[in-house]
Amino acid sequence: MAIGEIRSCCLGNVGGRVVRPSCNFRFESYIFYTPTADTLPPESLGSPPPVSPPLREGRDDKKPVNSTAIIVISVVIIAVLIISCCTFARARKRKEKPKTLDENRLAKSLQFDFGIIRIATDDFSDANKLGQGGFGVVHKGRLLNGQDIAVKRLSRDSGQGNTEFENEILLVAKLQHRNLVRLLGFCLEGNERVLIYEFVPNGSLDNFIFDPIKRTQLDWETRYKIIRGIARGILYLHEDSQLRIIHRDLKASNVLLDQEMNPKISDFGMARLFVMDQTQGETSTIVGTYGYMAPEYAMHGHFSVKSDVFSFGVLLLEIISGRKNVCFRNGKQIENLLSFAWRNWEEGTIVNLIDPCLKDGSASKIERLIQVGLLCIQKDITKRPTMASVVIMLNSSSYRLQVPSPPAYPAPTTADSNMAMETNWMGLDQCGSSQMSVNDVSITELYPR
Repeated sequence: MAIGEIRSCCLGNVGGRVVRPSCNFRFESYIFYTPTADTLPPESLGSPPPVSPPLREGRDDKKPVNSTAIIVISVVIIAVLIISCCTFARARKRKEKPKTLDENRLAKSLQFDFGIIRIATDDFSDANKLGQGGFGVVHKGRLLNGQDIAVKRLSRDSGQGNTEFENEILLVAKLQHRNLVRLLGFCLEGNERVLIYEFVPNGSLDNFIFDPIKRTQLDWETRYKIIRGIARGILYLHEDSQLRIIHRDLKASNVLLDQEMNPKISDFGMARLFVMDQTQGETSTIVGTYGYMAPEYAMHGHFSVKSDVFSFGVLLLEIISGRKNVCFRNGKQIENLLSFAWRNWEEGTIVNLIDPCLKDGSASKIERLIQVGLLCIQKDITKRPTMASVVIMLNSSSYRLQVPSPPAYPAPTTADSNMAMETNWMGLDQCGSSQMSVNDVSITELYPR
C-alpha cells in the first residue's frame, strides 16, 4: 500500500510522494493541487487563490521546487564563500608575513655567533672602541679570516622583540648601494643585540671638516665628490631602493669615509619606512639631531622626503664652510650657519662662507653649490627640491637653479630675549654649545604610523 510505504521512504521530510499503478499518494507543506469549492475549507471561500512556491528553472512548470534542494544549494553556496574568504585571508597573511623562505635563508646567513664577535673585539675592550651614542657602543673587530668589521652593540634597554629585530635586519641588509654602509650580519643572544657592519677606515666626516688640521686634507674635488655621493645615497633611499626610506638623522657624524674618501651613509637607527606612494608621515616622538632637523619635523612631528632634503642642505653648507650649524657671535650679531649663509648670499659676500682651504676650487662652482644648499633649507617645504632634482643640480652645470627663499631657523640679529627661543629650536642652550642628539636604539621603524 502507498500509504504504508510513506513511513519507510519519507519520514521526517517536509514532502513526499509514492506512485503506484493504481495509486498516487503525495503530501507537501503547500497546496499542490488546484483547489475547488468542494476541497477548500469554509473560511477560505471568497479569498484569493493560494500562491504556489517558485518552480525550478528549466523544468516543467507543473513540478514545484523541492525545498530540501534549496536548503542544500544555499548551504553549498555559503560554504564556498566561507572557503574563498579563508583562502584569501591565508593568501594575504602569507603576503604580509615578515619572512619568506628566502628571507629565512638570508637571516641564517647573516647571523653571527656572539662568542665569535667577543673574540673579534677582544671582549669589547675599550682599546677597540670607535664611538658611543644613545644607541650603544661601536667597536672595531677582526674576524678569524682577517676581515675588519665595525660592531655596534645596542643598548640593552631596547623594547624590541627578537622577531622585530630580525625583520629590521633583513630590511637594512637589502639596501645595497656604494654610498651606504653595508650590513654584514647580526647577533641575537639573550639580551644582546649586535650589528656587524663593514669597517670604514677613515671614520666619520665630522672628524675631518670640523678639525682645523684634518680639513686641509679635503680639497675642493674631494668635498665635491663627498657631497655628490651623499646625494646619491639619499636618492637611493628615497626612490631607487625596494622600499622608500626616510633617514631622519642625516648629519656629518653619520657619514663615513672609506679609503678613497668615498662617503657612506650610516646609522639607520631613526629611519622610517614608507610605502612607495606615501609622501609624508608624522610622529609624537621627535628623534634625530637638532640643527639638522627640518622645522616642520622639529616643531610639529611632520616628516617626509623633504625632511632629509633639509638635512642634506645643512650638511652641504657645513662641508663648504667647515663650520658647524650652531649659534655663534659675529661682532654684535648672534647667528647660526643658516642665517650667516643667507645674509652673505643676499649681500653678495658669499666668499665669507667658503672655507679658506678651498682656494683650489672654482668660485662659480662653489657658489652654485651654496645656492643648492640654500634651496634645500628653505622654510617652505613645497619650495625645497627633491633629491632627484638635487642630484641633477650637482651633476649638470647647465641646469637652471631657482632663486632661494629665506631659510628656516633665522637666528636673532642681537643678543636679546629672542635668542633663547631661537637657540632652543636649534637644540642649543647657548651659543657655541654642542648639538643635542636624540637617539633610538632600533634600526628602523618598519611601518608608518
